[in-house]
Amino acid sequence: MSLIKIMSLDEIDFKVLQHLMAEGRLTWSELAHRLELSTPAAGDRVRRLQERQIIRGFAALVDPVAIGCHITAFVAISLEHPRYRADFLQNIHDLTEIQECHHVTGDDDYLLKVRCQTTQALEHLISEELKRIPGVLKTRTTIALSTVKETPILPIEKLGDFQK
Repeated sequence: MSLIKIMSLDEIDFKVLQHLMAEGRLTWSELAHRLELSTPAAGDRVRRLQERQIIRGFAALVDPVAIGCHITAFVAISLEHPRYRADFLQNIHDLTEIQECHHVTGDDDYLLKVRCQTTQALEHLISEELKRIPGVLKTRTTIALSTVKETPILPIEKLGDFQK
């Protein structure tokens, strides 16, 4: 979120975001009650946050293991040259196993968070999908043994402090 977007949020906007991050299925009526607003006013707040792309969507949080995705791995990617960036990023968008792609500092160019059903599926993703992308110079993979914390909830209460 850009600094301009943060600066244009008021206290009620932050509260809307906090409530919806914790419970995305709140009805406008329930949200309004918590915010001490009318139901239409609460709905308008959410719509405005969506229009400004501060709220980018709503989704179910699915337990990866429950659907067979037992492997979580982080794959660091180094590109041969920046001219390969656009093609690389296009290919990344098409691979459903990749949940996150971050442009990073340091020895690598990108860090990917991936979910796969098996180590064989992870091997296929790395060897047959990622390494075939033009410009991929090297990969380095770390497999997570377990996940202690994973949350979609952002530190909104701390962001609000910067406005004061």
